[in-house]
Amino acid sequence: MTHVLMVIAPEVFRDEEYAVPKDILEDRGARVTTASTRAGTCRGKLGMTAEAELAVADANAADYDAVIFVGGGGAQVFFDDPAAHALARAAAKRDLVLAAICIAPSVLAHAGLLDGVAATAFPTQRDDLTAHGALWSVRPVEVDGLVVTANGPDAALGFGLAIGDLLGLP
Repeated sequence: MTHVLMVIAPEVFRDEEYAVPKDILEDRGARVTTASTRAGTCRGKLGMTAEAELAVADANAADYDAVIFVGGGGAQVFFDDPAAHALARAAAKRDLVLAAICIAPSVLAHAGLLDGVAATAFPTQRDDLTAHGALWSVRPVEVDGLVVTANGPDAALGFGLAIGDLLGLP
């Protein structure tokens, strides 16, 4: 079975950027685990609650086929978080699908994983991504190798579908 880790902020994650891809991946047969800065209840910008089963610091990339960073204003907590960077780098080293939406591609950029990679994000992140070597894309969803990025809530459906396709899910 395909196992996916979704990383959300403890507060102000973007509800649909979490729920829509999660539903798509689960509907296509994946098992989804949620992580945050700590295990426990997390709250979305629009009022959704989600249970993080573990802390990012306790996640092992080897246990997953994909690692996804969800956006929303709270995702800034991971921009310079050593545990989030270590997880993302370990996922890249293992050739896992690595994905981020909205402002969360900055996590990948700060981890040094977007240098020379075509990527998109919420427009406020353009300068941050390009300063870290990303090749800015205006597409709502960008796939470059095993890296999937998307620019915000309106792209959540396409983001989830792209991840599912890369994972080979039916």
